[in-house]
Amino acid sequence: MDSIQPRKQRKFRYTAPMHLRKKMVSAHISKELRAKLGTKKRSAPLRKGDKVTLMCGDQAGKTGKVISVELAFLKVYVEGIVQRNAKGVEKPLPIDPSNLLIIDGDFSKDRLAMINRAGKIAKK
Repeated sequence: MDSIQPRKQRKFRYTAPMHLRKKMVSAHISKELRAKLGTKKRSAPLRKGDKVTLMCGDQAGKTGKVISVELAFLKVYVEGIVQRNAKGVEKPLPIDPSNLLIIDGDFSKDRLAMINRAGKIAKK
């Protein structure tokens, strides 16, 4: 993306192909997890099963596991973070990934290699 115009930025996000949308659902990694993984990389794409904390909004500070990641809408659903509709039915709250902090997750060999591929490996 070359333009800084908001309308072109919005259009890019709305019409982005799926392989680029995967990068758009990235969240920050906590300092403790970064130290444990041995990486300087600050963010990683979210996956189902990651343990995250909500950083902004009315329910800030709540922690839960990622139920699903919706690439079509660029939203994430976390268990325990719900909203009630007018009839009183609870539904999962769609959350923007930028408001989440990854606390723990399955950083197996392939996912860790993806994070370290950027060349930002912490010095030990």
